[in-house]
Amino acid sequence: MTRDQKLLSALAKTVFRLNGQFLAIGEELARPAGLTAAQWQVLGAVLESPRSVADIGRETGVTRQSVQRIADLLVDRRLADYRPNPAHRRAKLLTPTIEGRQAIRRIRPHHAAFAERLAEELSSETLEDAAAAVERVSKTLDELRGLRSTLPAVQFPTGDVQILTTERQ
Repeated sequence: MTRDQKLLSALAKTVFRLNGQFLAIGEELARPAGLTAAQWQVLGAVLESPRSVADIGRETGVTRQSVQRIADLLVDRRLADYRPNPAHRRAKLLTPTIEGRQAIRRIRPHHAAFAERLAEELSSETLEDAAAAVERVSKTLDELRGLRSTLPAVQFPTGDVQILTTERQ
């Protein structure tokens, strides 16, 4: 295995672990507001302006179907509403209700306290550098996926996913 392959595997494993950690923290922070981390993520995506389910999915990296399921739950709970989309008749826009905004406001003090504690441990500069590095990797992966037709085809045997491991089991 090449050095680059090992680095890719190490990065992917760390990001997967980090994702799990963020989801667990998100669940803890959202629970007192009566939300899940996923509901908080979707509501947060529409706080500034209404957005389509597809747009939310693209921004968050979550499938459109998953976002649709969560959006429908938020609407059922009266935490969000669908509005007509002038740009697309069938793709309605999701927007938070007053109750949805209140739920997000209940999360903010705990979120701020956790962010402050993390910044005390790592420093704001380290967090800023980490966010910039992860964003750069994400953008580069998007670009590479867009160039998929120019990349060599990779075939994996059924049930054998080795991209993220450094050695075969």
